[in-house]
Amino acid sequence: MSSRREPVPFAFIAETDRFRSNVTPPPHERASAGQIAGRWLLGLTIVAGIVGALVLGMPALSQDNLSTQNQQSQAADNR
Repeated sequence: MSSRREPVPFAFIAETDRFRSNVTPPPHERASAGQIAGRWLLGLTIVAGIVGALVLGMPALSQDNLSTQNQQSQAADNR
């Protein structure tokens, strides 16, 4: 039996499994100290912003029944 190859659109994609390149990509350049420090500073700023938002937002999200009862009693005393 002979293997019959049918025409495939974009035949170069079908041939990629047979193609092997002997060209290696260039090595990655190492980041400079300034770039590393900048990345750390950016990450630290983002984390500090998230933590700050949580610290400032948690009191607003908490459900304190004591503060509402205290406000109601003061209003009743002022009548």
